[in-house]
Amino acid sequence: MTNFRPFRFGVIGENARTVDMLLGTARTAERLGYSTFLLRDHFIREPFGDQLAPLVALTAVASATRTLRIGTLVLANDYRHPVMLAKEAATLDHISGGRLELGIGAGWHREEYDQAGMPFDAPGARVDRLAESVSILKGLMSGEPTTFSGGQYCVTSLSTYPAAHQRPHPPLLVGAGSERMLRMAGREADTIGILPKAVPDGTISGEYTERTAETMKRKLEWVRDAAGSRFDEVELSMLVSPRVNDDVKSTAEEFAVRRGWGSVAAEAVLSMPSVFIGPVERIADTMRARRKEFGFSYYVVSDSIMERFAPVVEELNGT
Repeated sequence: MTNFRPFRFGVIGENARTVDMLLGTARTAERLGYSTFLLRDHFIREPFGDQLAPLVALTAVASATRTLRIGTLVLANDYRHPVMLAKEAATLDHISGGRLELGIGAGWHREEYDQAGMPFDAPGARVDRLAESVSILKGLMSGEPTTFSGGQYCVTSLSTYPAAHQRPHPPLLVGAGSERMLRMAGREADTIGILPKAVPDGTISGEYTERTAETMKRKLEWVRDAAGSRFDEVELSMLVSPRVNDDVKSTAEEFAVRRGWGSVAAEAVLSMPSVFIGPVERIADTMRARRKEFGFSYYVVSDSIMERFAPVVEELNGT
C-alpha cells in the first residue's frame, strides 16, 4: 500500500443493554472523537452478553447524535433476506443523513443457529450466500432496478424505496478471516475487517498462530491478489482490545495466559498485529508502524475501554 489512509477509530457498544446506556455511550463516543458507533448481531447471550437488535438500536443512535457514523460489526447474512436488509439499510442511511456503514459476514456462531432452529450449512454454502447477498445489496441500495439470479437468491426487476443517501451505496464492510472470505472481501468490500478464521465447529479460532504477523501478511496477500488495482482504495480494519498502561512486559504475559497461550513469550505477543500494550505514546507509535507495515488505519475498541483509549484517538485521529 503506497498511500496511507488517515487513522480513524470506532466503538463497539458491547455493554449498551438499555436505551440510556446505548445513547449515553454513543454520545460519549462522539464527544471523544470516535468516527463510528457499532453494534454486533447476536440473539443469544453467549459469548458477548445480551445485545440489542442492531438496526433498530442504530436508528435511535442516529437520532441522538449529529456527526457520529453508525454501523454493524457485523450482521450475519443468514439472519436476513438481502431484499429486506437492503430496504432497512437504505432507510437507516436516509434517516441518518448518510452516516451508515453496513458490516456483514457469512455467519459463524453455530450455537446461535442451533437454538434458533436454522440450518448451519457448510462454510462454502454460507460464503456463496453472502457473495450473492452482497451483489443484491449493492444493487438495491442504489435505488436502481435490480435483477439477479444465483444459486441462493433470485430478484427480478426489483427496486426499493428509499434509495440510500450515500452514493452509490453506504460503505460496505465485510468481516473475514478465511482465504475464500478474504478474497471475496477483496473483490467487493469498501472496508475489510480482518479476523481470526472461523472453524467448522461454529466458533472463532483462538489459536496463537492465527494472530501472528506471518499469518496477517498471508491474509493481506489474499486480499491484495483479489482486489487487484483497487487495493489502495480498500480500508483495512481490526477489532482490538488495547491495554493502556506502563507495565508492558507483565501485561503481555498476562494477556498470553488469559488467551491460553501460557508458553508464548511476551515478545511474541507484542509482535502480534492485533495487540497494543503500553502507554499512549507507545501504542500510537506502534499503530503508525503497523499502518506502514500492514496498512491498517481503522481500529475498533470496546465501549468498556473507549474512555481510557481516548488519548490515543486524540493523538492519531485523522493523521
